[in-house]
Amino acid sequence: MNVWLALAGMCAVTFALRASFLVLPERVQLPPLLRRALRYVPAAVLTAIWAPELLLRSGSLYFAADNHRLFAGVAAIAVAWRFRRTFVTIAAGLAALHFFDWLV
Repeated sequence: MNVWLALAGMCAVTFALRASFLVLPERVQLPPLLRRALRYVPAAVLTAIWAPELLLRSGSLYFAADNHRLFAGVAAIAVAWRFRRTFVTIAAGLAALHFFDWLV
């Protein structure tokens, strides 16, 4: 039951935050600190998605020579840093993943 209560609470908070931009009048402004903090949300969410996929196996850290996901992730990060293009990063990451999977 606690899981469902937590899920319902997260849904309510998410809905309230998203609806607030549409429902609140224009004279209501977000504080500058909150506006600055909201800029980091996409990076934090993406990191929460990809970091466990690269660094964990069976719930524990996995740094080994046969961790092809980690090597492909490092290659994708390098390409993203150099080119700053989403499609190029995805293509390079997938190519590196298949290459390291084939190599290992």
